[in-house]
Amino acid sequence: MFAIIETLGRQYKVSVGDRIKVDLISKDGKEAPEGTKVTFDRILFVGTAEQGKIGTPTVGGSVVLGSIIEQGKEKKVFAFKKKRRKGYTRKVGARRAFTVVEISEIKAAA
Repeated sequence: MFAIIETLGRQYKVSVGDRIKVDLISKDGKEAPEGTKVTFDRILFVGTAEQGKIGTPTVGGSVVLGSIIEQGKEKKVFAFKKKRRKGYTRKVGARRAFTVVEISEIKAAA
């Protein structure tokens, strides 16, 4: 059994026991501590490859439960701009924050 969930504008295919890396999950504007339970309620599909429920746009009553394993930052990515013969260069770096969530249970609507 698997589910396709949507969180923070991105879609993930998950099964029980999977670990997924999503954008930072925060609680009250701060990083949620490790071990915190997370509930994903925007389920787009739930079932098996042979049969399942497709949401219009979501499957009502279905929930995917997980817990936060780790929080961190990605490797730095650089953006570089240059205008030739003008002496103009700009180098900007950014590190995207992420959360690793382990899926513990998929509850499908009856």
